[in-house]
Amino acid sequence: MPVSQDFRERLFPNLEKITSTFETPFHIYDEKGIRETCKNLKKAFSELKNFKEFFAVKALPNPAILKIIKDEGFGFDCSSIAEVLLAREQTQDCMDIMFTSNNTSAKEFEVAFSECGSIINLDDISLIEKMPEIPDLICFRYNPGPERTGNAIIGNPSEAKYGLATDQIIPAYKKSLDLGIKRFGLHAMVASNELNEEYIIETARMLLNLAEKTGKELGIKFEFINIGGGIGIPYKPGENPINLDKMGKEITILFKDFAEKNGYEPALNMESGRYVTGPHGVLVTKVINRKSIYREYVGVDASMSALMRPGIYGAYHHIEIPGKENSNKTEIVDVTGSLCENNDKFAIQRELPVLYENDLVVIEDTGAHGHAMGFSYNGRLRPKELLLCSDKKVKLIRREETEKDYFATLDFNEKAIDL
Repeated sequence: MPVSQDFRERLFPNLEKITSTFETPFHIYDEKGIRETCKNLKKAFSELKNFKEFFAVKALPNPAILKIIKDEGFGFDCSSIAEVLLAREQTQDCMDIMFTSNNTSAKEFEVAFSECGSIINLDDISLIEKMPEIPDLICFRYNPGPERTGNAIIGNPSEAKYGLATDQIIPAYKKSLDLGIKRFGLHAMVASNELNEEYIIETARMLLNLAEKTGKELGIKFEFINIGGGIGIPYKPGENPINLDKMGKEITILFKDFAEKNGYEPALNMESGRYVTGPHGVLVTKVINRKSIYREYVGVDASMSALMRPGIYGAYHHIEIPGKENSNKTEIVDVTGSLCENNDKFAIQRELPVLYENDLVVIEDTGAHGHAMGFSYNGRLRPKELLLCSDKKVKLIRREETEKDYFATLDFNEKAIDL
């Protein structure tokens, strides 16, 4: 879906000035748009006793963005040491960081428990014994298996590597009780980039029903129900956004009904990443080559290393050419990078205005899982990141990678053993 008109009006007329200072390619994010989305999310659940969003750090792990997220009152969902360390730069409150375990190593657990700690969300019942200490609060990730269907990105739950099976939930909380743990949460994430609000509502209903059953059997209460992330954004023109108001109202009703039946209302937690930042970022790149063989190819100075979603998912990202939005002269082209891989394409057989060398190309909705999923194959390095600030300044928030970075891990003390 094209970026918001407001973002476009603040960005497109200034791109020449921006690119004269910050050479292409670069991702640029919109502070104003991110803050507005945060506020809309809080508003949708404002009638609940307690709501908290834990931003999925994996979507956009940049300290400047995380500072904005924290300023809006959100916490952080982390699943690696690096993400926990980034989150702790913003907060020392253990209730602001959820560490969602997944095939977790002992070292990762040590970091999650160290310093200010984190909310521990375990991905498997076997991990209970592998924690270095007993936490005050424990959460388990639930996988409903064949009871639910997933989608292309996250897969069907019964085939997914995540979470505890249905018959493991009661034993997991019972084991936690036996260890002296008295505070509990319940989590699930069974879809990604979902635009049907009914699916998210059903996840909330599923978890509340499971919490009620588990609570009655074991005599426990749940401090929070975390319905995960998975709220999608409309990447393609004509796609409808998720109905956030409807989702908020119906989930609120479910929580109020649970409170009436069970005598308490758990907090609602979410861990949206894409929804919060995805529409508020673009990749700006420049045409550097044209090629005409069996197809028309437009080569740009960014590669799949800057945005791999189209290459690995076949994902659609809308493309606009500033200054040519209303052009009647169009052509069908593939827009490509420079990797020695044929899937290094941002668009395939896309109708675009006729492009020439040095034209700017804006690839949209890259504010989540864009730079974050980058890589350095073929020695093609990740670009810089910029922030379009609310005060109309544009500032660098991450420099581009250099060959020095690429070769940094080759600078080491020699080590060998005899066999």
